Amino acid sequence: MGANALAGKVALVTGGSRGIGRGIAERLGRDGAVVAVAYARDQAAADEVVTQIRQDGGRAFALRAELGVRGDAAALWAAFDAEITRHAPDNGVDIIVNNAGIGRSANLAALTEEEFDEVFAVNVRAPFFIVQHGLTRLRDGGRIINISSGAARLAMPDAIAYGSTKGALDTFTLNLAKELGSRGITANSVAPGIVDTDVNAGWLRGNAEAEAHAASLAALGRVGRPEDIADIVAFLASDDARWVTGRVIDATGGAGL
Repeated sequence: MGANALAGKVALVTGGSRGIGRGIAERLGRDGAVVAVAYARDQAAADEVVTQIRQDGGRAFALRAELGVRGDAAALWAAFDAEITRHAPDNGVDIIVNNAGIGRSANLAALTEEEFDEVFAVNVRAPFFIVQHGLTRLRDGGRIINISSGAARLAMPDAIAYGSTKGALDTFTLNLAKELGSRGITANSVAPGIVDTDVNAGWLRGNAEAEAHAASLAALGRVGRPEDIADIVAFLASDDARWVTGRVIDATGGAGL
């Protein structure tokens, strides 16, 4: 893949203001895509990502999109439509990256109905309707990339609801691949393991014992970095991955082997 592998393409990245989402947005921008950086609340962080993409020679804009509430997908696309024509010829999109997600650290006995509903609303319902509402905008030959988790294939009772949402997301991916294949649209999931992001900073960074344990879980012997995931997403977004669809790409560094 060259530096302009995605030239002329438009990408939407949810949860694009930090962590893995930021890494993905910046990588797609470097590859030539116009990137819509969707964020929930932290406009300053989203603007920082947009600035970085532009400094790297790319094009990007921020979209506020709170997920997990009724009407979230329609509101996201309305904001997208209002902004995209300033950056591209029409309101079409080529790459949808459903990255935004939340976790709930609670086991079967402790999880409340409210927490269950919230995590499924953000992690499953929002991607479903983002794609549904996006189908009229998604061009033939497009890409749908859902950010899943190694928790979908590894038993993690203390994150039972989170893992369940990612299993649902992988099933969603499989069905999208079948339904949209006739249009040349691919759908794939990327499943990270432990990644050094702000979400994990509280227990991981500055704690040598925790980092060593996390690293030991991966066959490759280290903690993941946002760019590890972003590079896989960039491949799936490119024409090089045109013959890959309906797959879950393990991006855990070999956890649980």
